[in-house]
Amino acid sequence: MNGSPVARRFHCLLAPAALAVSLAGLEACGANAAPPPVLVRPAPPRELVQAAATQTKPIVTTTLQSVGLDPLAMDRSQDACTDFYQYACGNWLKNVQIPADEPAWSRSFNEIQKRNELALRQILEQAAKSGAADPVTQKLGAFFSACMDEAAVDQAGAQPIRHFLAEISGVSNAKSLAVVVTELHAAGIFPLFDVSPTQDADDATRWIANLDQNGLGLPDRDYYLREDEGSKKLRGTYHDHVARMLELAGTPKARASVAATDVLALETELAKISKTKVERRDPKGMFNRLNRAGVEKALPVFDWTGYWKGLGFPGTQDIAVTAPKYFEGLQALIDSTKPAVWQSYLSWQVVRSTAKLLSKPFVDESFRMQQALTGQPELPPRWRRCVHATDDALGDLLAQPYVKDHFPGDSKQSAQNMVAAISGAMANDLGKLDWMDEPTRARAREKLSSLAFLIGYPSKWKTYDFPIDAKSYAQNSLRSRHFELKRDLTKVGKPVDREEWQMTAPTVNAYYDPQRNQMVFPAGILQPPFYGIDQALAVNAGAIGMVVGHELTHGFDDEGSQFDAKGNLSSWWTAAASANFKAKISCVDKQYSAYEALPGLHVNGALTLGENIADNGGLKLAFEAYRALRADANETVVADGLTEDQQFFLGFAQSWCAAYRPDFERMVVQTNPHSPPRFRVRGPLTNTPQFAAAFSCKEGAPMHPKNICAVW
Repeated sequence: MNGSPVARRFHCLLAPAALAVSLAGLEACGANAAPPPVLVRPAPPRELVQAAATQTKPIVTTTLQSVGLDPLAMDRSQDACTDFYQYACGNWLKNVQIPADEPAWSRSFNEIQKRNELALRQILEQAAKSGAADPVTQKLGAFFSACMDEAAVDQAGAQPIRHFLAEISGVSNAKSLAVVVTELHAAGIFPLFDVSPTQDADDATRWIANLDQNGLGLPDRDYYLREDEGSKKLRGTYHDHVARMLELAGTPKARASVAATDVLALETELAKISKTKVERRDPKGMFNRLNRAGVEKALPVFDWTGYWKGLGFPGTQDIAVTAPKYFEGLQALIDSTKPAVWQSYLSWQVVRSTAKLLSKPFVDESFRMQQALTGQPELPPRWRRCVHATDDALGDLLAQPYVKDHFPGDSKQSAQNMVAAISGAMANDLGKLDWMDEPTRARAREKLSSLAFLIGYPSKWKTYDFPIDAKSYAQNSLRSRHFELKRDLTKVGKPVDREEWQMTAPTVNAYYDPQRNQMVFPAGILQPPFYGIDQALAVNAGAIGMVVGHELTHGFDDEGSQFDAKGNLSSWWTAAASANFKAKISCVDKQYSAYEALPGLHVNGALTLGENIADNGGLKLAFEAYRALRADANETVVADGLTEDQQFFLGFAQSWCAAYRPDFERMVVQTNPHSPPRFRVRGPLTNTPQFAAAFSCKEGAPMHPKNICAVW
């Protein structure tokens, strides 16, 4: 669902945990189809043990569990060369029970998230009752206490948004519409469009303002436009949901149904003028410098002078727009839409954006729509929602005790070593690419050498200078939104701080930002099974090493490759190298488009192209780094008959063991730029010759096709 504006373009690893949190309105970025027929191979395979025995180094035998792998997750009756995902995760998939308050569950992201949530809960509950004198603990305790005070929240009902609804009832023309939209944007509620800072595509060292399409209640524009029976049914569910929410907010029942019809019709018109998700992957198409005069020309009916003044930034002049045609289309909609329809739409946007801050009937009705989209049976317990709400509002305050207690110093140093090794692997590979000419290779090396790595937690913590009332959760959250918008817009016209983080330290995710040319790995993801001090190097490399390689490769995927070493949107490729690159990535597009996620629903190869390129490149780089780091080892380790190379690939695959509810998987495949986890395993492995060698897969086997895709 559309929510707060994304201030900057960056590529998250994004997994079930992160996506589920986002769907719950706590901003951070199904069942598996039947496997193909398999051949049974006894385990451990004799030839693998024999291969290990030919090593010149002494062999140390141990167990999979001791190196950080899960033997119980495996299904060794499956043939590793037919379907390695089932081989690595088969028994886990058979036995996993998706918790009732989750739309999906993974062996890595969700398990880490669960541990982190419990740790954060302990921190917050202690802060809420400690009566501590330090302002960090006081602020955390007050915010969490207000969120957990369900009785006070229920007693307040819809009162926290009454003033918004009263203002909306006075909308009668374009001028009054602009006044209300301005007020809502200042409060972090974004009908029609949103505003944020963005780095200047021509000079990535400075911030300018950015306007983007927004204001839809369903997850994507296509939900309004598809004509299949499932989509029509979902729109009917959505209509009834809007009507019930408006009724809760005070609209008479008879009027609420009519208002919901108006909302759906208006949002459908907004969807028609919105860019598709594939179109939004084009950096050049997403950066359109119109500046103040150009924006006013595109949408003259809107009071832009009043808008910037109302936000507190009247002098704003440097402005980029992601979708000029969208704003031109708004002109016709504002001219033709009746005031009563605007009142219904704006009221709905307020209720939708704040429902989780209000009393139980609003929370329950909001979750009812989430159920329709994801199939998730139960709402998460309030403590979990409040942990995420606190992290969202006061992230760097909450991160400080978390890092102190759960991220030992040696973890950071070890992760830095892994990052350095993978960066070295990329530098080595750049010299071997036969499709890249020397001028382009030199610029690629320049970009790699300029890449920044932020690991664990920021060097400087953010501050949160807004009052918190221990008795008013909704008010605290709205103050937080206003404060963050002001913090963001204050950056416009100022230099970019490359050390600033866009995720909190406890977050179980990672990202690459092409305009800052930086990779960020929060402490939250540097936990087992992705990473552990006690895990074998091969396992860590297969798991977190692939994540590092994935983010690094984003700098050279179909989007990241359009940004130069300084983060500017600049063409640094020769025509020949660019043509070769496009041919290479076309192979990846076709490969993933052939994967069927659910009956009749294929992966969108164009939408997922960047992430698929990063997965493939990341696995290759992680393997090369692992080999380099183990080159001087005094021994080779065989775990339950599996060589170190096999442990690497098993560590990679087991970090992606995941089960989705069918409704959730359908939504993910249609809207998310990441492929479902099983294809994030199968796709890269089939393109990795070292995997076929490690498991003695004959050419022509499903996991060792004759023709493979190779980019980086």
